Amino acid sequence: MTTHDKGPDMRVTVAGVEFRSPVIAASGTFGYGIEFEEIVSLERIGGFVTKGLSREPMVGNAAPRIIETAAGMMNAIGLQNMGVRPFISEKLPKLRKLPGAVVIANVFGFTIEDCLEVIGALNDAEGIAMYELNASCPNTSHGGMVFGTDPALLHELTARCKAAAKRPLMVKLSPNVTSIGQMAKVAEDGGADAVSLVNTFVALSIDVVTRKPRIANVTGGLSGPAIRPIAVRMVHEASRAVKIPVVGMGGIVRAQDAVEFMLAGATAVQVGTASYADPRAVENIANGLRRWCAAHEVTHVSSLTGAALLN
Repeated sequence: MTTHDKGPDMRVTVAGVEFRSPVIAASGTFGYGIEFEEIVSLERIGGFVTKGLSREPMVGNAAPRIIETAAGMMNAIGLQNMGVRPFISEKLPKLRKLPGAVVIANVFGFTIEDCLEVIGALNDAEGIAMYELNASCPNTSHGGMVFGTDPALLHELTARCKAAAKRPLMVKLSPNVTSIGQMAKVAEDGGADAVSLVNTFVALSIDVVTRKPRIANVTGGLSGPAIRPIAVRMVHEASRAVKIPVVGMGGIVRAQDAVEFMLAGATAVQVGTASYADPRAVENIANGLRRWCAAHEVTHVSSLTGAALLN
């Protein structure tokens, strides 16, 4: 049987980890994966990224912390999560029983030592394919400077976490920088096995009647289709700056959006905000991408990566 007979080959490999589809559920929008097992066929999507895991449980920011915006949403959840150790004891055993689930653990901390402790705890746990290191957190030991916006800090964070990690390390980059290509290269030089981008853009929305911010935290992260063209440009720039795989995200709501990111240089994509409107969005986009490839005679989805006809 030829590849054409059985349909397009949807497999992609990121940092040595094979995914059945390049469409992955993004961190913070898919819970811990367990919540979606009755809704989404996990074997039909590439995998999913857990909510960010911290050293200790976090309750997050005060409400309101999610609002709708034109062509997107703003959030300031505040990285609410159960903490790494309860995740390992309560969620991971259930995840290991799910067929076809490729689990990426999202890691964050407010100091490098926080991140190292989370990685250390996860290293000995079974059922995780790789780590995604959130570099968009403020480093409290350096006056609140965000790791992902300072090259020296990002390099140190990446290098120390990579040295501690027993699994591949993907660094999730902040878009709130002058040169995303430079920051991707810094992560690569620090030892990152892959980079993912973009995280949300810092944004502000004001209620014109009360004259107060619409989000309790004042600012929040903007995501959704409104940011997609900027995210596609940043993925293109990052992919040209590094030799490691780039995983793209930012406003993907349909199969063609995923194709656009891959043409710009992404090896795989993550779907986030779309899951709020449609809990089955990740699976629907993955299925739609397979149909798109079949309709356009793309026999291997991996051939789309970096195939845009750009000068």
